[in-house]
Amino acid sequence: MPLASELVQVCTTVSTLSEVYCRVRDVVDDPNATMGDRVKALQLDPAIAARLLRMANNSPYGPSRQVDTVTGAVQLLGKQVINEFVATTTVGQTFAGIPVDLMDQSKFWRKSLFCALLARTVAKSCGVYDQEQSYLAGLLRDIGHYILYQTVPQRAQSALIEAGYLEASLAEVEQSNIGCDFAEVGAELIRSWGLPVQIEQAVRCQLSPKDAGEFILQASIVHIAGAVVDYDELDSSRRPASVAFSPQAITATRFVPANLPALLTEARAQLQETLANVQPYTMAA
Repeated sequence: MPLASELVQVCTTVSTLSEVYCRVRDVVDDPNATMGDRVKALQLDPAIAARLLRMANNSPYGPSRQVDTVTGAVQLLGKQVINEFVATTTVGQTFAGIPVDLMDQSKFWRKSLFCALLARTVAKSCGVYDQEQSYLAGLLRDIGHYILYQTVPQRAQSALIEAGYLEASLAEVEQSNIGCDFAEVGAELIRSWGLPVQIEQAVRCQLSPKDAGEFILQASIVHIAGAVVDYDELDSSRRPASVAFSPQAITATRFVPANLPALLTEARAQLQETLANVQPYTMAA
């Protein structure tokens, strides 16, 4: 059976992370970068620049006067919003390549975005400072399925059907049928992209946060957000009474499950706003 790293290597459709995102991330994170450097990086993709202007002029960002330059948008929106927006649009373009006969790409993308927003909301509620990393890890939480559907589509589909029929863990069935699961594959892809190890380990250990070592907090946030979006996706007749969380994840984050309804309301409102800004671009053929 193939290793997760081998599946990533043979998946030619998603071998590298978007040049635009990498360039923007490097420049925005560089403390020595000037405003002009940041604007030039964003202007690598005119569609992204245009949507940043649109976002800057829309509530809750909209100022009293119109923002009509990328420089003005960068000044108004700030580092975290820009990084998250560019990551969302460029990763969304990757998802858009999934064959429609294998996976509902719009549904898959919406779920990934919802997980990202919920991960950020959970991180905020737990007092985590770096919510941007939680957002990106949540966004990439399911990307291993993209690789599986590109490289071993029949096995991936069979695993999904079997897991539903047996009411078993999808990751366990993938391990049995394929030799690796979506979390492993996604982590290998993230590692090949050169993203921070915290994000790689958050995705790799999302199903078992206790195995994440020093990165248990990041993995626990993705675990909680992922468990919620998986639960939300289930037909109401198949849902258990409550979402099952890892005890270690609850301990590591000090997350209060009773707060979940309010956090879901917040994340769903953000989902509608974000889709309005990015979906026409990310889902474009």
